[in-house]
Amino acid sequence: MALSHYDRHAPLIEGAVSVPGFPLEVLVVAQSEAAGKHGNHRHERMLNNEEFDIAEVSLSSYLMAKDQGAPFTAIPVFPRRLFSMSQMWVHRGSGIAAPKDLSGGRVGLNTFQTTLSVLAKADLGRAYQVAWRDITWVTARDETRPFRQDASVKLERLSPGESLVEAIMAGRLDAIMIPHPSHAFLQNSQLVRLLKDPIADEVRYFKKFGYFPIMHIVAFRDEVLKNSPGLAQAVFEAFQRSSQIASERWEDPNWSVLAWGRQAIEKQQKVLGDDIWPNGLEKNMANLTWFIEQSHDQGLISRVYRPEELFHPSVLEV
Repeated sequence: MALSHYDRHAPLIEGAVSVPGFPLEVLVVAQSEAAGKHGNHRHERMLNNEEFDIAEVSLSSYLMAKDQGAPFTAIPVFPRRLFSMSQMWVHRGSGIAAPKDLSGGRVGLNTFQTTLSVLAKADLGRAYQVAWRDITWVTARDETRPFRQDASVKLERLSPGESLVEAIMAGRLDAIMIPHPSHAFLQNSQLVRLLKDPIADEVRYFKKFGYFPIMHIVAFRDEVLKNSPGLAQAVFEAFQRSSQIASERWEDPNWSVLAWGRQAIEKQQKVLGDDIWPNGLEKNMANLTWFIEQSHDQGLISRVYRPEELFHPSVLEV
């Protein structure tokens, strides 16, 4: 099973949580260029090469793979979530001060189908009345899964060897929207968040729509599920136990390097509630339904799926 090394996965990676009845090796495989212990490019290695039995993958790319008939089935475990507002960046001297200023502009993405990309495009319209089709989207990487580009979509690729940071610093991009800025990106004093107070916007978003948006999902190769009855539910339960242990560790005020980490958790709970990371289909139905609709609107899948179509039958009611 290939996972990123998040706090909620640490008990699984350490062996503090196992999957009774199923000998399961947990591999630390990153998605970003900064490799984990067992390498990187986890999504491509799973969804294109079937290299793992189970893996944390992009919700967007999983949905596309499923739509294209690839042999994968998921469980309703969602290891990564992000709001889009804090991931929108501009050049300090660009004069772009609000999302409406991006209409008619050029915005850089890792890929068009990256889950954060799909969310950010949709959120521009949902939260700021900016139509994503009025923007030219410029991607930096190869797409994980192929798709047929709609003629109405303005989609370009960066010049070979050019990075998103180089393009925005040279004025060839008006903004960048990516899920995992590099260390060098974050240290660049000329790159600032588009929104003056993205956290306030994200709190409003949460209170209006009721969820912290899903980025990743846990997918299985169909052959593995066929040959291992009970595995889907056993792995779901293991993730639940791992998350509970991780949550309890945050009760220690010195669990992380954050001087006020415990207070930050308490503040978050007061504002957003105690459970913004729910697993299971029922609690995530609104999020999944809307994301599927947006994926279809952006031309990434052929039809609007019902959320339950994405998951193994044994875990639809857990």
